[in-house]
Amino acid sequence: MTTTERWQWLALALVTGGLIYLLAPALTPFAVAALFAYLWDPVVDRLERIGLSRNASVSLVFLLIALAVVALILLVIPFTERQIAKFLDQLPRWLAWIQAEAQPRLEQRFGVTLDFADPNKLIEVVKNHWREAGGIATRILGKVSQSGLTVLGWAAQLVLIPVVTFYLLRDWDTLVARVNELLPRTVEPTISRLARESDEVLGAFLRGQLSVMVSLGTLYAIGLWAVGIDVGPLIGMIAGLISFVPYLGAIVGVGMALIAALVQYQDWAHVFMVLGVFGVGQLIEGYVLVPKLVGDKIGLHPVAVIFAILAGGELFGFLGVLLALPAAAIVMVVLRYLHEKYTASRLYQPAEAEPEISPVVVVSHGTVVAAAELQPVAAPPAADGKPPAN
Repeated sequence: MTTTERWQWLALALVTGGLIYLLAPALTPFAVAALFAYLWDPVVDRLERIGLSRNASVSLVFLLIALAVVALILLVIPFTERQIAKFLDQLPRWLAWIQAEAQPRLEQRFGVTLDFADPNKLIEVVKNHWREAGGIATRILGKVSQSGLTVLGWAAQLVLIPVVTFYLLRDWDTLVARVNELLPRTVEPTISRLARESDEVLGAFLRGQLSVMVSLGTLYAIGLWAVGIDVGPLIGMIAGLISFVPYLGAIVGVGMALIAALVQYQDWAHVFMVLGVFGVGQLIEGYVLVPKLVGDKIGLHPVAVIFAILAGGELFGFLGVLLALPAAAIVMVVLRYLHEKYTASRLYQPAEAEPEISPVVVVSHGTVVAAAELQPVAAPPAADGKPPAN
């Protein structure tokens, strides 16, 4: 790649970044639609392989998504709201147990002092924020209702997302092929390789890790519910949602579940049962879920994921949050490629001494012998018996 081409690619990247920054609000529904299309394209491809047409496959996938959304609205959200309300009702008992039981023991054995605020004030603050969170939709709708254009814009974006998703999902393979045709032929092999590796990393993280999170959340919720913890399903869902950071979900879940078990039952049997639930969950995660659903192609460190999401949100808002993981996957693949090139370069590898090549001599009948292996051979005597003249 020449210097001019490098400057051209840099200018193209700067122009693209500037346009994304300026058009972030308008690009948000298209980014959401593209993310949905990317996630569901493998399912559509599998339906095509069993004999369905592309349009029929996309329609069937949309039907499944619609049923999942309806189930989420009718079942999961009300259940979660009841669990949160139950947690807030039990919060005073939690705080009282911590102050009456946990704090004296920690001070006596480890010299650790826990300075809590007034439990009543803390509970009131939490409940007030929960009420505000519960009424956030009402307040938002009340504010935006003052502007008809804002309401129409929001409604248009909500309607636009499924429409754009349908067309992107239907033409996904064609769009990928068209983009590949537009690439300069000199860099097409490299970009295609990086794109395939980025797809493997991003696909493994999004599809695999999301599946692991849902599976772990369901496992923890059912296990804690079977143990008898009143807010067990809520704790299990929280532990599953933050399990993309290794061990964080288990640590938070164990801490909350142990406090709930001690406050609710005040015995060691339920404590051991809670530890058993999370122990089984960790074994299933390590030996079944991650190998089967994720594999070893992620390469995205949890800290890099968190930083990418925060940085994307700070720079581009909600659009940056959506683009954070794809950008992180691409950056990770590019860094691997540069590392591979660096370790194979003369800058990294020591200069190897050129091997000494011995000249060869063809003696007779095509036999090749190194010159160093040749021995001096005396000349044959002359016909008269005298030695040959020098």
